[in-house]
Amino acid sequence: MFETILPEEIEQRSFAIIEEELGEQVLNPVQAPVIKRVIHTTADFDYVENLCFSEQAVEKGVRALKDGACIVTDTEMARAGINKRALARFGGEAFCFISDEEVAREAKARGVTRASVSMERAASLHRPLVVAIGNAPTALARLYELTREGKISPELVIGVPVGFVHVVEAKELFLQSEVPHIVARGRKGGSNVAAAICNALLYLAGGRTL
Repeated sequence: MFETILPEEIEQRSFAIIEEELGEQVLNPVQAPVIKRVIHTTADFDYVENLCFSEQAVEKGVRALKDGACIVTDTEMARAGINKRALARFGGEAFCFISDEEVAREAKARGVTRASVSMERAASLHRPLVVAIGNAPTALARLYELTREGKISPELVIGVPVGFVHVVEAKELFLQSEVPHIVARGRKGGSNVAAAICNALLYLAGGRTL
C-alpha cells in the first residue's frame, strides 16, 4: 500500500518533481507560477510552450483580483475548481450562467449555444471581470465579438478551451487582440486548466508563489 501523505506534502512533492523535470528550462519568473500550476493540474509539460501571455497579463490579472474583480467561467466545472475562499477574500465572486434557464431558452430560440449567450449575460454584470473559458470555443468567439462591440472589457481573458472544432481559431482571435489574455495555443486546455490559472493568480494575489 501507499504511504500516508498529507495533502500539502503531496503538493510540495509534486512541485519538486515538476522543478526536477523542467531541468534547465528557464521560465519567465512572473509567468512561472501559472505555468507550473497548470502542469501540476494536468501533468502535461507541453504547457511550457503552449501557454501564451500578453504583455503583463499575470500582473494585470493579479491586480484585478486584488481589487475585487469577479470571475466568470463557461462551465460549472471550472467554477467549482476555483478557490472561492481566496476569491472572496478580495471581495470577488465566481459566476457561471451556462445552467441558467433563461440562457437556455434564449439560446434555443436564437439557434446559438448556451455558452455564447452566457458571455452576453456576463457583459450585463457591469463589474470588473476575469473571464475564464475552458470548454466552449463559441464562448471565446462571442466574448471576442463583445469586446469589439465595446459591450465588455475584461481585465483578463483566460482562453483555454479544449477540442477540435473551431478551438484553435477562437484562441487565435485573442492572441491577435489587445485584450489582456492568457491563452493555451492549439487544441489543449479544459475547465481544469481554466480553474488552475485562476487559482494561480489568486494565490499570487495572496502572496503565495505556488
